[in-house]
Amino acid sequence: MSERDEAIADVVAAVNRISVIPAMLRVICKHTGLGFAAVARVTDDSWTACAVQDNINFGLRPGGSLDIRTTLCLESRTARRPVVIDHASNDPIYRDHPTPRIYHIESYISVPIILPSGEYFGNLCAVDPRPAVVSDSRTISMFTLFAELIALQLDNEDRMHAPETERRAQRSAAELREHYLTLLGHDLRDPVESIGSIALALQTSEPHARALGAQLEATRERMARTVDHMIDFTSGRLGSGIEIDKRPVDDLGTVFEAIIAEHRAQHPGRVLDTAVTIDRPVVCDRARVRQLLSNLLDNALTYGPADTRVTVEAHIERGMLLIRVCNSGRPIPQHALVRIFEPHARDVNHPRGKGLGLGLYVCGQIVNAHAGSLQVSSSAEHGTCFVALLPIGK
Repeated sequence: MSERDEAIADVVAAVNRISVIPAMLRVICKHTGLGFAAVARVTDDSWTACAVQDNINFGLRPGGSLDIRTTLCLESRTARRPVVIDHASNDPIYRDHPTPRIYHIESYISVPIILPSGEYFGNLCAVDPRPAVVSDSRTISMFTLFAELIALQLDNEDRMHAPETERRAQRSAAELREHYLTLLGHDLRDPVESIGSIALALQTSEPHARALGAQLEATRERMARTVDHMIDFTSGRLGSGIEIDKRPVDDLGTVFEAIIAEHRAQHPGRVLDTAVTIDRPVVCDRARVRQLLSNLLDNALTYGPADTRVTVEAHIERGMLLIRVCNSGRPIPQHALVRIFEPHARDVNHPRGKGLGLGLYVCGQIVNAHAGSLQVSSSAEHGTCFVALLPIGK
């Protein structure tokens, strides 16, 4: 048995040692009318059933797994919020989503199980092929209470088996650290070499110093973004999330115009159509929201064809700051869209793109830290558009 399989088996065993969980799952099915309920371990790249109540022959048993990319638990994990659907075929958000079609479900509810340490364990979820009202406050409150109780019991189990758990966590952390340090070294190698060459040229070619200095600064910014993304990624993986410092920002429109100007200078052959009208203060982390727009622009310019336009829109709408960045090109397949905010996810049309693939992941973390939302759509007619909505505060 591999170390990964051993870890999964330990988690399934820990859940099944909690004697009250089978009763919880039976209550869920009886109260909601849904035929399948489960406690699932959900990570960035796996979905594993730990405890199951199956009245509809859904086919999953404890220890069984699903492709995380096909589940809505992935969206719940990313947002750290419940996902609730009464009638998928009629739902304005999920009627075209692939997950209900893949699993032939109409009603769905999934609530995060977050341990006292802040670690995301997984989800308490239930599904059925028939529509059902699960969005009422009583049902959501019941799921939330059960999820909190499960989290507390899992924490007790973890403390009882701490020595082995800590050893395994240390091994996993060491492997993850080594893997990303290697990637980081590769990502920084080319920029560092460029800096060395430019520095040498600056010493010998004074007439060209200004242009070369600008190039040097652009290279330095690339390095800084890479390092920032790496730090943000590790913070998110360790459960602490991205730290923000929210304050009223009176000149966010000016900040955005400066970012757009920087990207125009870095991509002189590209056309950027912009409409930035932010007419009131926004309570946010100025640096993080700046990073959000910068990352979205980087993505649009990197993956959009060089002869097409990139559009940028930012304004206040119904008490929310709306940021929309769109580019043209081949649409992203639906199965790839569900993973696009995961770490290392890349545009499937450019699978060998440079970088760590963390830019959109960091965007998602920034938006979550501001209690906002980040959506993506992609079609041949309208191109690929990212839309961020952030509360403007008071």
